[in-house]
Amino acid sequence: MPEFLDVLQAQALLVDKAYDSDKIVQASQKRGMQFVIPSRVNRKKLRILDRHRYKACHLVENLFQRMKVFRRVATCFDKRDFTFFGFVHIASTHKVAPLNVPETHSSRNYI
Repeated sequence: MPEFLDVLQAQALLVDKAYDSDKIVQASQKRGMQFVIPSRVNRKKLRILDRHRYKACHLVENLFQRMKVFRRVATCFDKRDFTFFGFVHIASTHKVAPLNVPETHSSRNYI
């Protein structure tokens, strides 16, 4: 049984081809999750892929890539998971909805 599914409380499981295994599919079905996993090339019976939902996975990956600017997120400095995820929330809010801070004016504009 995949251990990472034990702690998830989700309605859907969106992962890439690396997680395409019968154990993961069965475990997600057992928990009532809808799984969106593209089939590997060597799979004998290919599954139908919900491409619209799978594109959402790309958006999440892009968000984490943009958050790696924050060294604290990229290297996981925090010792406790709740402080790490708290900073992930702050960093993602900053990247998704940046503050509109006016630029500082140089002193020559105020002569």
